Amino acid sequence: MATSALTLNDGNKVPWIAFGTGTALFKQDAQNTVETAITNGFTHLDGAQMYGNEESLGAGIKASGMPRSALFVTTKLGPLQPGQTAKTALQVSLKKLGLEYVDLYLVHSPDQHAGHLKEVWKSMEECKREGLSKSIGVSNFEIKHVEEILEGAEFPPSVNQLEIHPYVWKSLQPVIALHKQHDIITSSYGGLSPIFRAPGGPLDPVIEKIRARLESTRGKPVSVGHVLNKWLEQHGVLVVTTSSKADRMREYLDTANVPQLTGEEIELIENAGAQRHQRFFWN
Repeated sequence: MATSALTLNDGNKVPWIAFGTGTALFKQDAQNTVETAITNGFTHLDGAQMYGNEESLGAGIKASGMPRSALFVTTKLGPLQPGQTAKTALQVSLKKLGLEYVDLYLVHSPDQHAGHLKEVWKSMEECKREGLSKSIGVSNFEIKHVEEILEGAEFPPSVNQLEIHPYVWKSLQPVIALHKQHDIITSSYGGLSPIFRAPGGPLDPVIEKIRARLESTRGKPVSVGHVLNKWLEQHGVLVVTTSSKADRMREYLDTANVPQLTGEEIELIENAGAQRHQRFFWN
């Protein structure tokens, strides 16, 4: 199953949907789940030093038999140890992953590097220049953090990965506007949180009505997860999702085959989301 790609501001391409190894796989052996994800069509794998499972992510990649060139691998910089830099931390990650390079390296959280963001970003740029990571970016960055590293940067971040779903969409508009100004791809985690973590909210009846319309139009089953992932896809968002179930993995990848939401449906989702401001993850 071919996965459509987004073009980053450095010209590299990234599959629009990724399989994440955080949440349920946090500090767990991810090998079998990663291998299942690749077997079922995921080519973009999203890991992190803080997830504590880079070795098993690498083992899953190796066990899948998929050529390295066919995969897109992301990892993220965690808190630095004394004397460590973003570059030396990545070199440790590469050893754990069993890879010569990653495709995307993100600063996981600005709070872990308070007062040192510019210095950290310079080391991230070194990783890109030396080919240790094809592209570099950030995660959980607010406007002030993005602006801090943009000042004097050789390479702007290619991606900012944030908690994104309709219950935070309205509050994210200023940072998304900054992304557009600098051609930074907006990436999401926790995109399905409104339906799985907070059922019974104002979004539910809207999503169900749209789901039924899409299913009728398609003539094949459409899930509520399809609807929210489609909403993200149509906004050009890079989606990070996860599941331990093969059928759910295939469902997420199938989003690309679901009919487009109408402009009115997108507006209905965003208006319903604006009725509640709720985050589910804290960094």
